[in-house]
Amino acid sequence: MLPLKQHFKILNIDQGSAARRGLLSTEHGDVQTPAFMPVGTQGTVKSLTPDMVKSLGAEMILCNTYHLYLRPGHQLIASLGGLHRFMNWSNPILTDSGGFQVYSLGKLRKITEEGVIFQSHIDGSRHKITPELAVEIQEALNSDIMMCLDECTPYPATFQEAKASLSLTLSWAERSRKSEEPSSFQALYGIIQGGMYPELRKRAVEEITAMDFDGYALGGVSVGEPKQLMEQIVAETTPLLPVDRPHYLMGVGTPEDIVKAVACGIDLFDCVMPTRCARHGLLFTNKEKVVIKSARYRTDSGPLDSDCDCYTCRNFSRAYLRHLYMAGEILAMTLNTLHNIRYYMRLMEQIRKAIEGNSYAAFKDRFLKNYLMTAAT
Repeated sequence: MLPLKQHFKILNIDQGSAARRGLLSTEHGDVQTPAFMPVGTQGTVKSLTPDMVKSLGAEMILCNTYHLYLRPGHQLIASLGGLHRFMNWSNPILTDSGGFQVYSLGKLRKITEEGVIFQSHIDGSRHKITPELAVEIQEALNSDIMMCLDECTPYPATFQEAKASLSLTLSWAERSRKSEEPSSFQALYGIIQGGMYPELRKRAVEEITAMDFDGYALGGVSVGEPKQLMEQIVAETTPLLPVDRPHYLMGVGTPEDIVKAVACGIDLFDCVMPTRCARHGLLFTNKEKVVIKSARYRTDSGPLDSDCDCYTCRNFSRAYLRHLYMAGEILAMTLNTLHNIRYYMRLMEQIRKAIEGNSYAAFKDRFLKNYLMTAAT
């Protein structure tokens, strides 16, 4: 077995749930868990500078192997000192292998035992990424946490389709593990697939954990399945994972999803939701979801969220934010994104505090009750 590339310490487990309070230590700093990673797909969290992202409380971000491989290229980034220096982000970075992005290409990609053949969404050029190349690219990017190349099982999928997809993911995971550089500081996480079939998820856990990865991720959820089914898979699969390794739920999600998943023992999250919603004028608050283009805010002199401590809420009115959005001003994206990411960071701070106080079960019930009331209004 290869030595572990990171240190993960569980500081507390909530008495009324499986929620875990932890500390993940990497080459580029510590991450308090449970943690949410803002998505910086192409080496930037859209519309924000790195200093802005840090000021919001983010300790680790996610960047994407697929996009950075296509543009500007991993070799160029390596020649310029690696991804941290390239984008001037000194904190930890997790790189997604690109499996989900390739899955999203649909007819532009072909999956084989050897790897994935696809056409670039940028210029139509043809490429092939193997499990070994996915690790090589991420090693060149010099991220703190790398992900194995996997096949994202679609929904719906028959049992046989999901079984064949899982076999490919397991084979690729083994090849990824063998190809990583032993002397590197970079951690490598295995991904649990298996579609919506509990027996396949259980098999995935057994075989992936036998490869002794630094951490484990649940993939293939939030791909169109009913939310109740996603929650079931997370609730049934997470307890099967090794207790001493980080548990990462990929691509999830809404505040409601996060609060529920933390109760199952999930430590890490990422999702484009806070940044994408911000660019489309949907803003999160604990009292309501604000669609800022609404005419009701045209003369509203109040802050976006009176409970929020972000720069946007401390300095600007809803009327001004609506004006910027309706005028198509770039500042609208910046101010909206500042708020939404800070909302997510404040949520994670509240989650960690509740776990520390052994009151997470009560926090979860209270949050979900208010959240559902907000969604209904």
